[in-house]
Amino acid sequence: MIKLVRVDHRLLHGQVAFSWTSVLGIDCILLVSDTLLDDPIRVTSIKLAKPTGVKIVMKNLADSIKAIKSGVTDKYKLFIVCETIDIAAKLVKEIGIKNLNIGGTKPDENKKELGPAVFIDDKEKDTLKSLINDGVYIYLQMVPEKNEIDCSKLL
Repeated sequence: MIKLVRVDHRLLHGQVAFSWTSVLGIDCILLVSDTLLDDPIRVTSIKLAKPTGVKIVMKNLADSIKAIKSGVTDKYKLFIVCETIDIAAKLVKEIGIKNLNIGGTKPDENKKELGPAVFIDDKEKDTLKSLINDGVYIYLQMVPEKNEIDCSKLL
């Protein structure tokens, strides 16, 4: 069962590994990135940050969608963390998720700050608007202790 889909460019770090894991009661984290598996140092770092008792799975977008659709992930209380808004949007559309948490995106000179630690460019803005129009509730929330910020009110 998918407990939460989140966008966080850092993938696995303290907020994800401890705050979200304990609040959600998950037993598996799926990290979705099309670049992660090509970076052995990053993979090793993520493995070191793994919370006790939680399985970490790292896949690209296509393999993630395939795994979820196949039902192989159904046995887990699954927390999905996507590296980018684009990846999350494709995953959400493919598997029919209706809620998306945005925790952090990389700042860049071509991006504007949407909210705390969330920076988007025009393409990402259009992507978020499209998801919202499709009935996906998108919210910004860094940690579970903070209130959700409805993304539709920020765009």
